[in-house]
Amino acid sequence: MFNLKIIKTMVTIVDYKKYQRENGESFYALEVQGGIESVKSKETGKTYFTARTTKVPCTFTEPTCKALLGTQMPGTIKKVTVDPYEFTIRETGEIIKMSHRYEYLSEEESIVESNVLKNEMVY
Repeated sequence: MFNLKIIKTMVTIVDYKKYQRENGESFYALEVQGGIESVKSKETGKTYFTARTTKVPCTFTEPTCKALLGTQMPGTIKKVTVDPYEFTIRETGEIIKMSHRYEYLSEEESIVESNVLKNEMVY
């Protein structure tokens, strides 16, 4: 018998941004934010609260993006390991090295991800 784990999580559309492709066409991306989570600081060892955010490209016009602000939808934001890259912190100008990014998963993708066993090497 399977023990299916269903976790109902929501993300909220908190902002949007206009981008331009290399060919000059523009498009929008919605910034979605997950729920509150507690994290322990590597520097101080103290706990603080944060929320994961990511941008998801869309086909909407700016008025539609603006109207969608505050909308909640099923899904979650997952931390994904990537090749290291440099990132500049806007507020301080500090350049840091990152090796992850955040990615939106729909409710269905989240259910599959949390219930499918990963391939493992067996010796």
